[in-house]
Amino acid sequence: MSNEAKPNAGPYADIAPALNDYTRQILFGQVWERTELPKRDRSLITVAALVSLYRINELPFHMKYALQNGVTKEELTELITHLAFYAGWPTANTAIAIARNVFAESP
Repeated sequence: MSNEAKPNAGPYADIAPALNDYTRQILFGQVWERTELPKRDRSLITVAALVSLYRINELPFHMKYALQNGVTKEELTELITHLAFYAGWPTANTAIAIARNVFAESP
């Protein structure tokens, strides 16, 4: 049996195949593909929730995804600045550090 992951297998395929399938098929398949909100808006909402809830593990992926979905770097930093007053200064401080790293990797 090979230890290599299948192409596009997802981050959980090796240890939690069911979670991997739910993530790919339901979350990014059904939920993110709903037409009631554009992906750009879903990205803004998701990043705002992750910043507010201090979900720093998921934040880099979703910031990159937001950029792919048409959210600008300026909009992401404004989102974080706005949330500093609602989610807390330390939360915003951490989110800015993550954004700095994401932006350095992005074109």
